[in-house]
Amino acid sequence: MIIGVGIDVAEIDRFEDALRRTPAMADRLFIESELMLPSGERRGVASLAARFAAKEAVAKALGAPAGLLWTDCEVYVEESGRPRLRMRGTVAAAARARGVRTWHLSLSHDAGVASAMVIAEG
Repeated sequence: MIIGVGIDVAEIDRFEDALRRTPAMADRLFIESELMLPSGERRGVASLAARFAAKEAVAKALGAPAGLLWTDCEVYVEESGRPRLRMRGTVAAAARARGVRTWHLSLSHDAGVASAMVIAEG
């Protein structure tokens, strides 16, 4: 049963400007593994914008409850290249309260826009 669907888009240049104006914002939005590639290099801004869109889409799929921490929703990539979600803390509690057991995620970035679609399934 589908519990919620969320979709979000982020303009990549605007997101990059926000990160440049407020450098501490990245640490409020992402955990270390989201910011860094396995090689130790910082992840590109388009990828970060897509991850941010995914977190916004998760909140929308949950009905946008108050008190969610951005870092309690992690976007990671399986070895196959498939993007996945890992929840903890505030986001995991909100998902449990709504009966979410499975998450589906699709990410894209092209033509200056990053997008994410999330389906929360019970």
